[in-house]
Amino acid sequence: MIWLICGGLVLFLALLYGFAVFPRRAGKQQRAPFSGLMAAHRGLYEKDQSVPENSLEAFLRAANAGYGVELDVQLSKDGQVVVFHDDTVDRMTDKKGRVDSFTLSELQAMPLKGTEHRIPLFTDVMAVLDGSSPTIVELKSTKNYPELCRKTLAILRTLKGPYCVESFDPHIVRWFKKNAPDILRGQLSESFSHWRKSGATLWQAVLMHTLCFNFLTRPQFIAFGRGRRPLCWFLGRAFGAMTVYWTERPDSDHEWLSKRYDCRIFEHYKPETRY
Repeated sequence: MIWLICGGLVLFLALLYGFAVFPRRAGKQQRAPFSGLMAAHRGLYEKDQSVPENSLEAFLRAANAGYGVELDVQLSKDGQVVVFHDDTVDRMTDKKGRVDSFTLSELQAMPLKGTEHRIPLFTDVMAVLDGSSPTIVELKSTKNYPELCRKTLAILRTLKGPYCVESFDPHIVRWFKKNAPDILRGQLSESFSHWRKSGATLWQAVLMHTLCFNFLTRPQFIAFGRGRRPLCWFLGRAFGAMTVYWTERPDSDHEWLSKRYDCRIFEHYKPETRY
């Protein structure tokens, strides 16, 4: 009798976990622009930042070379959607402070890595791309995520080219599930050790690494970084989710990645545009 109870409990937990991580399969038209795509990480920038990441020049170079594009959006102090990766401007400019503590005019007065390039508006980037490059838009985690989501969506609705959205923040992925279910959406994740190093609690690291928030977000693709892939990655792929890899570099095992991922985000080299 005890074995039946234990077996039933194990089965229940397995079904519960399956329900928690189950993704949603993307439609054929949603998948097509991103299947086999090589997307330039933050644009086709130079490793020495002579052409800086997330600059208009980096995105123009990616488009002209035939690549897709991955970029990051967040809000300025005055509520403008800007393209910038870090929470602070410290690494990329000669100023210090959070991006959302500066107005757009203040941000655009800051040279990126001492060059003539400036932090661009999302609308300016999309005007440069002009629908020519499939674009992966990462929304950065913020307390005011509903405003970021609303404003990003309003801009996306004006575009003619293919795009999708992704975020580490399940709240953002869920927002798009509820408010724009027609847009291809993805959940970004990382290894357990990365989550712990970034300051997540033990349980936060476990839940994020194992994608246990999928029951709220039902992502159509899973974007996973370097490191050991968890069981949920294999389950998601088996259940029909697309898989995206970041970030591929010159020393990566390109052939191995091409067999396991539907889309790859790369930097610091120039691969074929599709595979």
